[in-house]
Order: sequence, then C-alpha cells, then structure tokens
Amino acid sequence: MEKGKRAASAVLASAVAVMSIYCTVSRLGESLSDSEGLCMTAAGLAMPVSAAQGGDIEQTEPTEESKSSRAEEKPISATKPSEAATEAKAVKEYGGEAYPVIESQYGSPGEITIKNTTDFDIDTDYELSAPLGFELEDTDEPQVLIVHTHACEAYLQQDEGVYYSEYTGRSTDNNENLTSAGQVLADSLTENGIAAVHSYTQHDNPSYNGSYDRSAQTIYEYLEEYPSIKVIIDFHRDSIGYGGEDGKIKPTFEVNGKKAAQIMIMSGYDPTGAYGFEHWEYNLRLALRIQQKAEQLYPGMTRPLYFGDFAYNMNINSGSLLIEVGTEVNTLDEAKYTAELLGEVIAQALAQ
Repeated sequence: MEKGKRAASAVLASAVAVMSIYCTVSRLGESLSDSEGLCMTAAGLAMPVSAAQGGDIEQTEPTEESKSSRAEEKPISATKPSEAATEAKAVKEYGGEAYPVIESQYGSPGEITIKNTTDFDIDTDYELSAPLGFELEDTDEPQVLIVHTHACEAYLQQDEGVYYSEYTGRSTDNNENLTSAGQVLADSLTENGIAAVHSYTQHDNPSYNGSYDRSAQTIYEYLEEYPSIKVIIDFHRDSIGYGGEDGKIKPTFEVNGKKAAQIMIMSGYDPTGAYGFEHWEYNLRLALRIQQKAEQLYPGMTRPLYFGDFAYNMNINSGSLLIEVGTEVNTLDEAKYTAELLGEVIAQALAQ
C-alpha cells in the first residue's frame, strides 16, 4: 500500500515538472519571437537589479541625480492615473509590472525659486544685476557648447500614464536618449541668433564610472577647437521617486496647450577652494538669469534652482551649468519641446 502511494506521488510530481517546463519554454518562445523580445530577454538576464528598476549601472561615485532626486521638493500639483486609465493602456513597449507615472509641477510659476543647500546667502537682486564674467561676441562661431556627461539617459517613447519594470531609463540609441533633445537645443539657440555646437559623445557608455572625467576631456577639446565658446551646458535628465507601486514622478508644464518637461538648473559652490572653482558666483548669476527669463517667458518651466556644494565640471569656465530636463518618465517629445523653448530662453537671457 505504501509503495503504491509513493509511486502515485512520483507520477504526480513528474507531471507537474513536465507542465512547468512546457509553460516556461512556451513563454520564452513568445519572448524570442521577435528581435525586440530577444533583446529584452537578454537584458533581463544580464542587467543588475538596480539597473532593471531604472537605477545607475556600475555607479560608485555620487551623481547629481542622487542629490536632486532626494531633494525635498514639494509639487504644487500631483495626480496619479486612475486604475481604469492604467488598465486601458494596453500597448507595452517594455515587459514586467506596470507602475504609475505621477505627473507633477514644482516651484511657483512666474517666480524665481531656489533650493539653497549651502551657507551662502543669495542676494538675488544683486546677482541678477552683477557681471557674468564673459561677453558674447558678434560672430558666427559657436558660443555655446552642449555636452552630455550621461548621454545614455533616456525618456519614455509614449505618454501612457505608466511605465514598466523592465524599462531601464537608458539607451545607447541616439534616437531614444537625451542627445536627440540636446540637438534640438543647439538648433534652437542657433535659430535665436547664438551659434551652438553639440557633442553626441556617450561618456557613460559602457559605464558611469569616470564619466565626468571623460566629459571634461571632451569639453577641453571643444574649447581648444572653438575658443569662441562662452557657455557650456551639460544636458541631463533627472529621476524622482523610488519606483515600484509608489511610482515615479514626471515634472511638466504647458505652453500653448502642449506638455513639456520642467527643467532644473544646477549651479555649484566652492567655499573652501577644494574644486578650484573660483568663478562659481559667475555661474550662479547665469543660472539666475536663465531661471528668471524662463519664468517670464514660460511660467512653470523651472523647478527650484539647485545651488549646492559641488562642481560637476562647472569649474571649467565661468559660463558652465548643469541642466536637468525632465525625468526618465517624461516622454522624449516633452523633452524636445522643452529644449526648443530653452534655446529661446537662454538666447534672451544672454542678450540682456
């Protein structure tokens, strides 16, 4: 009797194992039925967990994203998608769980707002009226350089109200990452009367490690080739929120009924001279002028200007800023629209 029970149990276990293998193979076959599925399967097997959730790959040094995303900014409005709206979105570019994208707006539209994490008391009126440390020339040569220390930072392709857990927020395809928005900024500046040059170099490919050293080298090479360059913009995108069921935040504003990604301007401070950053106050003045002009032309365009104890290559010249355009859950179209508007903003700010 006991032998019969053991035999029956063995048969049942074998049947369960066979069914499990069949289901696994059939699902794997579905994922491999096209090239995109194959790529996503390979990425899922090779990618560390933090990267699969949108984190930094091989990151060991603190980044401006880790600083800004932990900043205690309070949105003036935030709306999560309803369950019905989330379920209605059937198209998936990525696999995994669907998590909410929380659309928000930070700051006070029409006003200069500042997140000052230093002991320096900013006199906004004085800084706005003080010299920038450089003057534009009457020349067709490039006067603005746009680089991307983290060129592989990417955006969503569609506005679905959700993102998927297998979405990494990174891409080496320049049609998907923020370099395509950087080119829009360069074109917009040129159209607004200030010649600009744009670097597509992916300083974070294959690793974030040392990316600021590599982008600094690129900047020096451009400065040598184009001594006319006065302003350097390191174009990034941010990340706000921890993901999962809590979702991630995309900061937006509207112009002419069209959504765009909010920007955050970052300006560094060097109170002890540790960064060799003697001209930090000139950079702050430029940041404030851009912030002011943005809110005059397009109220709601800016998140609070982030002024903190860091350099991020802004110590290279007196017109260097880091600008975060949206987050990884903004769409590429929203980032491109912002870049178009930002070109006009910077051109007018420099013309003052």
